[in-house]
Amino acid sequence: MLRQLIAILILTININFAHATYDLKNPILFTQAEVLNEYTTRIPFKLVDHLIVVKAEILNETGNFIIDTGSETLILNKVHFSNLYSYQKNNKTASGIMHSVENSYNKHIKEFKLQNFKLENKNSDVIDLSHIEKSKKIKLLGVIGYSILKDYEIFVDMHLNQITLTKVNALGDKLDKHVYLEKIVDSLNFNLKHHTIVVNGTINNVKVRLGIDTAAEFNQINKSISKKALKYFIPKKRLKLTGISNKKIEVLAGKLHRVKLSEKTYFGPMFTVLTNLSKMNEAFGTNLDGVLGYEFFAQKRTIINYQKEKLYFINYPLNHQ
Repeated sequence: MLRQLIAILILTININFAHATYDLKNPILFTQAEVLNEYTTRIPFKLVDHLIVVKAEILNETGNFIIDTGSETLILNKVHFSNLYSYQKNNKTASGIMHSVENSYNKHIKEFKLQNFKLENKNSDVIDLSHIEKSKKIKLLGVIGYSILKDYEIFVDMHLNQITLTKVNALGDKLDKHVYLEKIVDSLNFNLKHHTIVVNGTINNVKVRLGIDTAAEFNQINKSISKKALKYFIPKKRLKLTGISNKKIEVLAGKLHRVKLSEKTYFGPMFTVLTNLSKMNEAFGTNLDGVLGYEFFAQKRTIINYQKEKLYFINYPLNHQ
């Protein structure tokens, strides 16, 4: 059922600050992960509204992290890591999709540990995410973005509610050759624009460029695209959306039809909001006509390989509802 009041969109942030060398002695531990071998782990997730959320522990804090391919970095929530602020503050502004995000901080994380996967020398941005925490009624420790995910092939499986991470080499080849029991039935090339996954597709046979974002609760379509494409956006109602810096905009929401990414990769009607993406395009140097989020992954069991710049798809079981 469509939420009547406020729908939160976790939006991408692009931050280019000089970082402080803060050593995080305690690693981040994903307590519910199932380690298959030295290269592969499965992490169960829960859907909080339409956000993919995993359980984690860091610095004696246990809480949730959002998996967000649209975020460039690892983000820590200022509310739970205020002690990091004594090292360096930065008054520059970070660019967000709908507006600027102020009072952001950049920290150097010495160690990020995902069960037996140990990642070293990662940057983390520190931002106040209290409004998202309050809205979603969860203890939100942070957001896991591209800088963490890029070294793995990521299987986002909405059927089993789990993410499988398997280590890849510089060419994108999996170090574990026997990861998936299911058969890969299709693939699709994408372009990596900075950290954004960009695919070419059509809406009602009009060519479009679309971003793929695991943390976009609703698809977004740019109100400036062709009228021929907008003919198959069927509006239903207006919604108020809140971005990462707690500012609200009102958008038109409805169903988007006739979306295809290839001859074999097409979608049923997807809940979508009509909005202005000019600030997002300016922030990331992209020229997107829209963003595909939860509705994309709900229809496609998707594997992301950043190094090969390819998406792979696995069918849902025939009895999937």
